[in-house]
Amino acid sequence: MPDPVPDPARSPGFVSLVSAGPGDPELLTLKAARRLAEAEVVLFDDLASGPVLDHAGPDAELIAVGKRAGRPSARQDHVNALLVSHAQAGRRVVRLKSGDAGIFGRLEEELIALTDAAIPFEIVPGVTSASAAAAAAGLPLTRRLTARRVQFVTGADVTGQLPEDINWAAIADPSVTTVVFMGQRSFPKLARGLRDHGLPGTTPALFAEAVGHPHQRLVRTTVEALARMMENAEVSQPGLILYGPLAFRGAGEGSEEDT
Repeated sequence: MPDPVPDPARSPGFVSLVSAGPGDPELLTLKAARRLAEAEVVLFDDLASGPVLDHAGPDAELIAVGKRAGRPSARQDHVNALLVSHAQAGRRVVRLKSGDAGIFGRLEEELIALTDAAIPFEIVPGVTSASAAAAAAGLPLTRRLTARRVQFVTGADVTGQLPEDINWAAIADPSVTTVVFMGQRSFPKLARGLRDHGLPGTTPALFAEAVGHPHQRLVRTTVEALARMMENAEVSQPGLILYGPLAFRGAGEGSEEDT
């Protein structure tokens, strides 16, 4: 049986890897809000800033360590070093990560750094942007009989390009709800591959931009139409793409809404 996790409120030199959710502070878990209030140091991502940081204590040191494609970003080894150094100084540290920390958030690299330095830690799960996007659009991620599986994939490798080792049979499966993270730039190429592997271009798709933020935008469309939209689109906000047997209700195909 694993050793019990020390109480971060009483144990100096402790790191809480906290999931901030998609950006709406009301989607923070109670535990996430409590850890923020207790923290002496908060290392936060760009997408985990804004109103979410209002839950941090007034004396907490706030350090931005966000990474955004095409922008100056903190190196991962620098983030790891900050986590270790602040914890070794006896501080209660929160590493605030957007969405759910365990999904495309480079969580493993930070866990390895903490483990190698023998620093106690905990992971606080949260609402992933995929769940938040589906909820905002009034959609389930699964459907009885027609969407029995959900898969999360990344649309970008370390160079920002479409990964070369894609399992096309899996992501072109018409009976699966697929969520593509970090895929705005690569989606036209991805869509061509989906078509070549048998997925109809008329498959329903949802583009969700800035999920959980005041300027959230949802576009209900099809895979083919979304690929055309993305051909020359400027990527200025984080977004994700859902496609598969999505049960659209209300607004019709091709509709766009700002919420």
